[in-house]
Amino acid sequence: MEQLSYNERQAEPEIAVEMPQPQRIKVLIVDDEHAIRRFLRTSLDAHGYEVHEAATGEDAILRVVNVQPDLIILDLSLPGIDGIEVTRRLRDWTDTPIVILSVMDQDTDKIEALDAGADDFLTKPFSVGELTARLRVAMRHAHKAEPELVFNTGDLRVDLTSRVVTRDGQEVQLTPTEYDLLKVLVKYAGRVLTHQQLLREVRGVGYQSESHLLRVHMSNLRRKIEEDPSHPQYILTEPGVGYRLAVDI
Repeated sequence: MEQLSYNERQAEPEIAVEMPQPQRIKVLIVDDEHAIRRFLRTSLDAHGYEVHEAATGEDAILRVVNVQPDLIILDLSLPGIDGIEVTRRLRDWTDTPIVILSVMDQDTDKIEALDAGADDFLTKPFSVGELTARLRVAMRHAHKAEPELVFNTGDLRVDLTSRVVTRDGQEVQLTPTEYDLLKVLVKYAGRVLTHQQLLREVRGVGYQSESHLLRVHMSNLRRKIEEDPSHPQYILTEPGVGYRLAVDI
């Protein structure tokens, strides 16, 4: 009888092990223009997203229920119920990030969308790079189960536990209102906050008309934390709409 060599006796049959694939982020594109949906599908698929589509507001709500997307890209001008109403209805039961992508560039449209519950607003035409950056910010914010106790961007550091703010290692003295404004901006870092949203968070309901006071406090805050307040790098202005705290500087 032929004897097997030691190596042959020790050899084990190779078993193919299939490694689990990373789960792709599901994004729902809601736009009545087929060309826009096709462009976004191609672009986002190339960036690793799993893309789903809807052409009407009614279909969008059904698709959110069935697909349970991680992100929603929503046009405002839709047949049937428009994007604003879709946002309001979704916000009744889901916190899925909503990024508005629309040709409508009036400040009133942006403010209405953000107040309805949208996380961000991008005007057509747009670059894919900016869109994917906004999507990443929206996802990071959605995944924060608890607010970070220490926020860092550039040389700005905000310690929410000790209420200490430093820039380039030097402590910055803020008034209570200035600190409260910065705290809200940190809470929603990377997102656009309208004047009304900021005032409601800091002053409470009934003070949304005090935009002039908000501008004064924001100007004072910028003088204290920005190296060049006339060209801010941290607190960015969305003209006619509100402010955004920059991240990843």
